[in-house]
Amino acid sequence: MAQINRQPHAPRITKVKNKSPAPMQITAEQILREALERQEAEPKPPKQKITDPEELADYRLRKRKAYEDAIRRQRQMMSTWIKYALWEESQRDFERSRSIFERALDEDYRNPTLWIKYAEMEMRNKNINHARNIWDRAVTILPRIAQFWYKYAYMEQIMGNHPGARAIFERWMKWMPDEHAWNSFIKFEMKLGEVDRARQIFERFVACHPYVRSWLKYGKFEERTGETTKARAVYERAVQLLGEDANDEALFIAFAKFEERSKEHDRARVIYKYALDHIPKQHAQELYKMFTNFEKQFGDRNAIEDVIISKRRFQYEEEIKLNPKNYDVWFDYGRLEETSGDIDKVREVYERSIANVPPAPEKRYWRRYIYLWINYALFEEMQAKDASRAREVYAECIKLIPHKIFSFSKIWVLYSHFEIRQKELSKCRLVLGNAIGLAPKPKIFQAYIQLEFQLGNFDRCRKLYEKYLELNAANCDAWNRFAQLERDLGEMERCRAIYETAISQPQLDMPEVLWKAYIDFEIEEQEYDNARALYKRLLERTKHVKVWISYAQFEKDIDDVERARQVYSQGFQALKNTEVKEERVMLIESWKDFETKEAQASGEDSKLQELIKKMPKRIIRRRPIKAPDGTEAGLEEYFDYIFPDEQAAAPNLKLLELAHKWKKQKQEDVPMKDSE
Repeated sequence: MAQINRQPHAPRITKVKNKSPAPMQITAEQILREALERQEAEPKPPKQKITDPEELADYRLRKRKAYEDAIRRQRQMMSTWIKYALWEESQRDFERSRSIFERALDEDYRNPTLWIKYAEMEMRNKNINHARNIWDRAVTILPRIAQFWYKYAYMEQIMGNHPGARAIFERWMKWMPDEHAWNSFIKFEMKLGEVDRARQIFERFVACHPYVRSWLKYGKFEERTGETTKARAVYERAVQLLGEDANDEALFIAFAKFEERSKEHDRARVIYKYALDHIPKQHAQELYKMFTNFEKQFGDRNAIEDVIISKRRFQYEEEIKLNPKNYDVWFDYGRLEETSGDIDKVREVYERSIANVPPAPEKRYWRRYIYLWINYALFEEMQAKDASRAREVYAECIKLIPHKIFSFSKIWVLYSHFEIRQKELSKCRLVLGNAIGLAPKPKIFQAYIQLEFQLGNFDRCRKLYEKYLELNAANCDAWNRFAQLERDLGEMERCRAIYETAISQPQLDMPEVLWKAYIDFEIEEQEYDNARALYKRLLERTKHVKVWISYAQFEKDIDDVERARQVYSQGFQALKNTEVKEERVMLIESWKDFETKEAQASGEDSKLQELIKKMPKRIIRRRPIKAPDGTEAGLEEYFDYIFPDEQAAAPNLKLLELAHKWKKQKQEDVPMKDSE
């Protein structure tokens, strides 16, 4: 009977019955991310202290075996080789470390990191000859790796072996590296003061890299060394040798700028004209712009105005005809005429622009317009050097502004600063005095007070502050500045009197800032009783939770813990009847943080445990929402807080809770009776 060869059954391939997509799609990336997040971190091995030579030898044997096994598994993993060699270095076994690096180089000698780590290891341990041999082998085998050359030359510079570093650079330059290598060689020679050697290197550099940027660096080098004739020769050679490549506007701009700096304006003009004749116009926009600026400074401006300024002037005139109150166009027009340098034309433009007064006496229409006057006055003072006309411009501007409706503090301050620059102190005071009379703005008072303070006229500063506060007694910033002035002068009683007068005002714009400044002043002066009295007076006016917290923090800062607890307790009771329970919650949270820190410091937590019993319970409640028309739009949930003292005072809550429990128990008992 024939024997039947039984083959193992292949796994049965199940057919997919439902090929519709799952309602929730999961990507492979999501699966991998979840697997990584759920992966438990490997426990770190315990630290081991080795005190016995035999134990040390055993430790080293185990480490070496682990590294050798890892290398045997993946010989191309250079990071393992490097870790192995650096570990041997840490064990001060340099021969083994060198052996490992050499074995790694046999595996992958084209790895730059391997060479660098090898050389740095020798350098760290001051084996300079070994490091020199390694760098020499590296640059011989891999001469295109610039990092080897940089580090090799830098090591020789650090060692003070400048001839050796120069020889390395010379070897490197034979490989015709990029521009950065040549720049490093040149900088090295310049550090040593070898200007002639650097010049020779530049000659080889422009021969190796015959580009415009190379010649520009060469020309700037000669200019920095003060060799004007040689720098000019470099630029001329660049134009001759580069041929068509020399038709680059950057080369001609640099050449012309060099001639400008050398005061050779005729040469610069010839260069600009030659460049414009040989470079296409679409590639010479910047060159044309520079030539225009050059002619404005040193050449015939009439020709330039015909080509450029006239065209732009015509454009501005057309826009002004369409809308004479387009002040942005007037700004550009005036700036254009200022660049032309014709003072009469500039004045004409400004006179025409300021004649277009805004149509209505509303400040929003005047905000841009007023800057025309400012620019006009600054032009007369700075460029035209005509102080009398600048004064007239300021005076006319002030006459034009309707101060009874609105005013501009900026124009008054600029006018006063102008008079100071003209050394007319009396006129400056007159201007600021008129400003206070016509438009008593805070900025004007501040500018006037700052002026008198710098002059040392402190009595005038006091009078100005008094006038300031007569006009606006609700300005807390003014009160603070006045008090700060007296404090800077050492008049503490005056400062305290000013603060007292300030807080007694019936109306203040920011009273909390004023009270805080007063309290901070007393604390800095270490008058803690006065500060405590101020807190109590403030709490008579307001029961805000931040005041209580600040008061308690103050007591804590001066190391009076019991007083701080009393403040927290008083604040907790005072905020009991407030409608906003969040304020009471804020206070008790701050109190809890305070007690927690005290318990940590003293080791006694009885006060903290008592306070925890007073902490509120947060519950969720619902309240109806009303639509804009008054109808009910549903319910919204909100958080409410129930304090233990409130719960004890409201027994109805306890009754409701018991009723709810009874109802729930009754519903659970009914099915049991039915089943019986």
